[in-house]
Amino acid sequence: MTQPTLPSFRRLSRSAALLLPALVLPIGGAFAQDFPSKPVRLVVTFTPGGGADTTARVFGERLSELWKQPVLVDNRAGAGGSIGAEVVYRAPADGYTLLLGTNTHIINQVVYSKLPFDFTKDFTSIAMVTSAPMVIAVNPAKVAAQNVRDFTSMLVKAPGKFSYASCNVASPHHFGMEMYKFAMKIDAMHIPHRGCGPAVADAVAGQVDIVVATLPPAVPFFATGRLRPIGVLSAQRSSSAPEIPTLRESGIPELKDFSLEAYYGFMAPPKTPAGVAGKIEADVLKVAAVPELRTKLSGAGMDMMVLNAAAMTKLIRSDFEKYQKAGKAANIKPE
Repeated sequence: MTQPTLPSFRRLSRSAALLLPALVLPIGGAFAQDFPSKPVRLVVTFTPGGGADTTARVFGERLSELWKQPVLVDNRAGAGGSIGAEVVYRAPADGYTLLLGTNTHIINQVVYSKLPFDFTKDFTSIAMVTSAPMVIAVNPAKVAAQNVRDFTSMLVKAPGKFSYASCNVASPHHFGMEMYKFAMKIDAMHIPHRGCGPAVADAVAGQVDIVVATLPPAVPFFATGRLRPIGVLSAQRSSSAPEIPTLRESGIPELKDFSLEAYYGFMAPPKTPAGVAGKIEADVLKVAAVPELRTKLSGAGMDMMVLNAAAMTKLIRSDFEKYQKAGKAANIKPE
């Protein structure tokens, strides 16, 4: 029998190779269409009660209804959010373990030199969904200031006398207060907490004088008078608490361009298949368009901030550069 020559064998191999994408893509597409076929874990890198947890539970409930599969919120607090982020980073890239990413993770990339991942490059962006304006609030029994000007004047006159709680070391809340302190050349003692819920609780109890937190855990205490809001750090007032002015509105020249807020979005492990990531993105954006969801989140102190995967990636990388400059100028370091 005549054996095939090497050239004809090579031609056959090349032809077979050309057929591989046609064979593989339908399988991948079918896998994406069937997703999810089991429960999905959504890792939140902070304790219950803050903006991240609120976003995860509201969206998780809606996604569970859409997918007919449970979305299990897994709170993995610690190390400024890096512990939970590493859990997702090392998880299988199949879409069944997701991260609720925040700009805390971007800040971690700025201030910590030895993370096991590069948050700005390694994770797969899915969709940005919400923002939680951060507020400076005080315990009325310990701080008499009623507005940003009075508050700033108080800190100028008593450097180091007052303490403030943030939601974590190197969190946006810590970052925001340190940027404010740097701008105004003032001082206050930082007492980091493991989440916004505990930080707000300590301010209400009088264990600290001031708290910088996202709005959701703080809003209930404004109505009862147990906390007094001073100002939000974002560029514009929040739709969920429009009565609270921004730092920019104080008329203080050093604060005229001040802007920082916490935001939250879905992310997946590195190298998650495009078909699966695209399916999750489409479903998350579908949920984000539900009018009742906006109302529910607004009542909890959250604003909608909806971006697709490409826009989310662009924001993360541009904010990384912004935080690098701000961190260097204010000499912000992990404690």
